[in-house]
Amino acid sequence: MDDGYEIISDVFPVPEVEALAATLETLPLDRSRAGARHLLRHSSIADLSQDARLTSIASRVLGGAARPHSATLFDKSPRANWLVAWHQDTTLPMRERIDLPGWGPWSEKGGVLYAHAPASVLSRVVALRIHLDDSTSDNGALRVLPRSHTLGVLTDDQVHDLAARSTHATCLIGRGGVIAMRPLIVHASSKVMKDAPRRVIHIEYSTQ
Repeated sequence: MDDGYEIISDVFPVPEVEALAATLETLPLDRSRAGARHLLRHSSIADLSQDARLTSIASRVLGGAARPHSATLFDKSPRANWLVAWHQDTTLPMRERIDLPGWGPWSEKGGVLYAHAPASVLSRVVALRIHLDDSTSDNGALRVLPRSHTLGVLTDDQVHDLAARSTHATCLIGRGGVIAMRPLIVHASSKVMKDAPRRVIHIEYSTQ
């Protein structure tokens, strides 16, 4: 995955995607405007994260046995609409605070401790984004700067400058497809422009 991302179509059949979306509606999620965090607390999502279709992708990308450590629902629609500026994903959930170079600052979200991690650790992480809806140029599809994950952890100014002088790729994919992405790839998304939701389950995997 030299470019830092990969689009894998038709991983899940539509009936299975519809069943998964229906299951999400029954879960007691602690929702925010953007969606919900900590989905692995729910057995249905924990089971999904262990699905061989996903773990095989994650293990192939990481070059070793991959284990899920977090899952988030992104639920973008005309009623819950937001813009995501260019950024990298640099935080990881932690069991306890550690005092090591490159870790921090620290924060707590929903009772879970998070820390900004060094590039050496983030290089052993991949996110798989399961799309419950078609992702199009009109409903806030993911945009990425290919190969930007190779640059390490960037400052906000460095991200801004890189985005201004780089050509981005838009990740268009049908429902049931999966986008694999490195957390350090610089990425963004626009607001929904039409009455078309864009629900994504974002599961992060890592190796020891």
